[in-house]
Amino acid sequence: MMKEILIDTSLDVLKMLPYLFAAFMLIEVLEKYSGAFTEKILLKVGRAGPVAGALLGCIPQCGFCVVAANLYTGGIISTGTLLSVFIATSDEAVLILLGNPDAVAAIGPLLAAKVVIAVLAGYLTDLFLARWITVPKERGSLRREWGTHGEDRMEETGIARAAWRHTAEILVYLFIFTGVLNLGVELFGIEQLSAFLLGDTIFQPVIAAVIGLIPNCAASVILTQLYLGKAITFASVTAGLCTGAGVGLAVLCRVNHDKMENLKIILTLFGFGVAAGLIL
Repeated sequence: MMKEILIDTSLDVLKMLPYLFAAFMLIEVLEKYSGAFTEKILLKVGRAGPVAGALLGCIPQCGFCVVAANLYTGGIISTGTLLSVFIATSDEAVLILLGNPDAVAAIGPLLAAKVVIAVLAGYLTDLFLARWITVPKERGSLRREWGTHGEDRMEETGIARAAWRHTAEILVYLFIFTGVLNLGVELFGIEQLSAFLLGDTIFQPVIAAVIGLIPNCAASVILTQLYLGKAITFASVTAGLCTGAGVGLAVLCRVNHDKMENLKIILTLFGFGVAAGLIL
């Protein structure tokens, strides 16, 4: 059984290799050349911040989350704009779905749902929650300890090598989580695995939202593989990807030194993710 699982897992992962590498080449180019452009947009949008944040965040890269975290810490963008970027971000999920031709049809509804949720959450936050969350900041006092995600790496290694490194990293995650999922399905069956994750109950989005808070691309890989394996629902994967801001949360906690404010942002993000999953 283990031999068959290893073979099936390896084949599943290798089939995604060309799709992922091509996608990451494009992503690395975007991260290298779009950082300044993104910052200019977020600097000028004003009250349209949540809309701009949601549209920028749905582009499959986590560099926008890093830019947003820096701008928020410097008092440049609102709390709602920051959350709209975080909620719209899907990290590696879209790329993994692109690598599975049978799942490509889910990309449109997923991105549409996340953009709508991000815009609504952004404006609700700015209207009703910002005073509770936000600590007054000195405008323009940016803290860029982490800079733009991936920029230094690309300067040192080149775009193609950086894309390959990122592809290899995701393939490792995919191999591990796909193998674990295949083993779970073999031992327990997909129905039992789904039941363990509170499938067919309204509480499954809560578990997915908790997984999404892992400040790493592993969260989006886990959630997407569970969704592809039919262990969690579309509503649950949406909830998890709404809270899954990739390295954005880690960068926010690094550059914004007010721990209570960071905690409030994380709790608000979690609340919107769970609410969206339950409503869906």
